[in-house]
Amino acid sequence: RARERRARFVGKNGACNVAHKNIREQGRFLQDVFTTLVDLKWPHTLLIFTMSFLCSWLLFGMVWWLIAFAHGDLDHSTRLQRDPREGVVGTPAGFVPCVTSIHSFTSAFLFSIEVQVTIGFGGRMVTEECPAAILVLIVQNIVGLVINAIMLGCIFMKTSQAHRRAETLIFSKHAVIALREGKLCFMLRVGDLRKSMIISATIRMQVVKKTASLEGEVVPLNQIDIQMENPVGGNSIFLVSPLIIYHVIDKNSPLYDISPVNLHHHEDLEIIVILEGVVETTGITTQARTSYLADEILWGQRFVPIVAEEDGRYSVDYSKFGNTVKVPTPSCTARQLEEDRSIM
Repeated sequence: RARERRARFVGKNGACNVAHKNIREQGRFLQDVFTTLVDLKWPHTLLIFTMSFLCSWLLFGMVWWLIAFAHGDLDHSTRLQRDPREGVVGTPAGFVPCVTSIHSFTSAFLFSIEVQVTIGFGGRMVTEECPAAILVLIVQNIVGLVINAIMLGCIFMKTSQAHRRAETLIFSKHAVIALREGKLCFMLRVGDLRKSMIISATIRMQVVKKTASLEGEVVPLNQIDIQMENPVGGNSIFLVSPLIIYHVIDKNSPLYDISPVNLHHHEDLEIIVILEGVVETTGITTQARTSYLADEILWGQRFVPIVAEEDGRYSVDYSKFGNTVKVPTPSCTARQLEEDRSIM
């Protein structure tokens, strides 16, 4: 009978599998409106983008119509349009409207669009007759600039978000455990598909599992940092070509008592790998994440080489990125391996 698979804390694509429920202080999201807009999904962002412009055009269209109505512009324009003796629609002698050529709410709405996006003033324009109209013109221009700045900035941030760059940072589908320098090591492969580099890239790893304290307190997602090694030393990596990152399973490792026999019995075991760095072209910090469950860890296997020298340059064959081969590996825990060697 197949066992129920443990729910991931972090998905293979780096998404965190956490649902936030019963948040009572929803107003906190409105205190940072810009971040809230950036975090929204694209359909919601485009809907807000469209409605913000339509609502502002309608609002100021109503204001322009009220100004024209209060000044009597609509009465004069209606009378002129219905007067058959007038060959050309114009204004009576001595009458100057606040805004020329406004005959209805439709023309006021069109003038509102012309003011805010500066596409018109061919037949409709503000005159010096009404100081209130000049004030509304200034206010609408300022409001239009603010809306443009917020919405265009929001769309720019959504299109240039750091996690987009992480789409080309890849991890091997499986991790492996095998001997390296005579010690059992947990290994994975990481690579960057782009030629532009990730500057100051660092990598770290955590084991997430359910634990219980001596007092009986249950911690469903206990996060334990474990030390990772890489070919250039330390946590900083030079990710110009795919690298095999490894963790030495010693007495300080949470994997110290895991053997191939009981590896797949650790349903609550999840190993999270986090890669962080600065995008060379934009200077934005990005983060790529992945995770490995117990059944995604292969015991006694090693990654095949994928970097070769061809025609004076190094070539990377990404078709073999996740390929592994079996290698002789002790079928015991790292603790037992050290004890056997100490006896010998």
